[in-house]
Amino acid sequence: MKGIMNRILPPTYFFCAIVLAVLLHFLLPVHQFFAFPWRLLGLVPLLIGVLLNVLADRTFKKYGTTVKPFEDSNALVTAGVFNVTRNPMYLGMVLILLGAASLLGSVTPFAAFIFLGVLLDYMFISPEEQMLEDIFGDQFRQYRKRVRRWI
Repeated sequence: MKGIMNRILPPTYFFCAIVLAVLLHFLLPVHQFFAFPWRLLGLVPLLIGVLLNVLADRTFKKYGTTVKPFEDSNALVTAGVFNVTRNPMYLGMVLILLGAASLLGSVTPFAAFIFLGVLLDYMFISPEEQMLEDIFGDQFRQYRKRVRRWI
């Protein structure tokens, strides 16, 4: 089952999580705890998430390595946003969802935010980091000691 799930790329899970957050907000809002204009603070993580994704993608292209999970990397990218987090694109997706949940203002969309973070960590980050360690060995282990997985 996990092999089949890994063929689905992370953006698909991300977009499904956004749909889930919106559905939860409208179908089971539970409690509105962010009122307008405070909800607009959700723009901050949303924009940071978009920026992280754009910068990480540019850095991958600069080093000529793949963005797609489970494809062999020909370079260990540690520059730019990769100095702050080992997984800026996944962090970006989670931050965008956090921002969207905040903009919606009710409690239930945050379940999608938590679910996405756990799912990405289990389905992609852990296996990808094992693959990077297998390919880059000590170089990756040193990087892992220096830079956190998320933030």
